[in-house]
Amino acid sequence: PAQILTYLDGVVKVEETELKPRVGFLHPVLSHNISVFINATRERDSGQYMCTVNVVDDVTSTGKNIGVINLTVLVPPAAPTCRLHGDPTVGANVTLSCTSEKGKPSPAYQWQRTAPTLQVFFPPAHDQARGTLKLTNLSLEMSGLYVCAAENRAGSAECSIVLEV
Repeated sequence: PAQILTYLDGVVKVEETELKPRVGFLHPVLSHNISVFINATRERDSGQYMCTVNVVDDVTSTGKNIGVINLTVLVPPAAPTCRLHGDPTVGANVTLSCTSEKGKPSPAYQWQRTAPTLQVFFPPAHDQARGTLKLTNLSLEMSGLYVCAAENRAGSAECSIVLEV
């Protein structure tokens, strides 16, 4: 793994990485707490970070002087795209799809019809992982505004589509 910061003999050395302008010690370097901060986190900052403390002439600390932490930078879903697949005529079947290009962890999708009346959908017609909603044997009453929400722990985003049967 690449080094980010090195503290040795009272001198802090910051390695030339893309983290250089965004990283530093949280406390004065003379303290025993060598926690670091990362500003303006990016998805690619995710990974394993290791703290190694080397004590000069101390052979007993070998193997006990390493701390490891895994960092996962969460990404809210990007605005999803709503699409209609099929011919929306009376008696036909159509599928509404909802996809978001970004999101970590992968977003879950929830379809609902908001107008003229609220209607929430469940499996098997609704697939939360794939973002699809299958509407079968269409009737005029199924027309309306359908809204899809893409959501994960970092946030949510919506798109909508008007179905005219």
